[in-house]
Amino acid sequence: MNGASREALAAARERLDALTDSTSVDAGSLAEELAAVTALLHREVSLRRVLTDPAQPGETKADLAQRLLGTQVSGNAADLVAGMVRSRWSQPRDLVDALEELADLADLTAAQKAGALDTVEDELFRFGRIVSSSNDLRTALTDRKATASAKSGLLHSLLGRKAHPVTERLVTRLVNAPRGRSLEAGLQSLSKLAAERRNRMVAVVTSAVPLSDSQKQRLGAGLAKLYGRQMHLNLDVDPSVVGGIRVQVGDELINGSLADRLEDVSRRLAS
Repeated sequence: MNGASREALAAARERLDALTDSTSVDAGSLAEELAAVTALLHREVSLRRVLTDPAQPGETKADLAQRLLGTQVSGNAADLVAGMVRSRWSQPRDLVDALEELADLADLTAAQKAGALDTVEDELFRFGRIVSSSNDLRTALTDRKATASAKSGLLHSLLGRKAHPVTERLVTRLVNAPRGRSLEAGLQSLSKLAAERRNRMVAVVTSAVPLSDSQKQRLGAGLAKLYGRQMHLNLDVDPSVVGGIRVQVGDELINGSLADRLEDVSRRLAS
């Protein structure tokens, strides 16, 4: 997002944080309601154009949103959406993208309140790796001819009672409403949102053999100091990384042996 849409999303996220800080708000239920509004506006192109029309006063658009949603979702969800349509959006699609992000953030907040955010983050990463390694699974989950109920059933057989409920909800929404994204890209976006929820960056660490606890601690501490933010390590094992390690943080890729890279991190910190 650019310009006005970026500012509108930032304001909406602040309102969501203020809302979900209240112990009386069920963040999981709020996520489901926001996801339903996302689906509605994705489907109704003319409606989202009206709600983002810069020629219309913000209050007029907010009143329309309240009338349309007031009996369909909770007051908290309707107020949140009304506040969003008061803002200016660079293009109508940005409002839908923002609502989808808020729905995902609300679910991640529910996981955080339950002390399960780390678990959800790790499960999203591991499921992404499973999808990447299984063409049959990817095909089944992205088949446009398959019904939403069939895909949901498949996901429940894979994740039900094995993964956290928030993980299953997030993945199911992504699979049933990809909105132009690949499954892998959608899972990566969810992982980034989960990391951001705890103000952390994500480092994807690929090593030839599993790292020891001390190696993980040293690597995590070194990267956190190097990047100036808490770092969450998503660990993967690939025997082809012979005798070494590969670390990717955002678009930056670090290659080299574990000892060499840790030593290099230490030198850079000391300089």
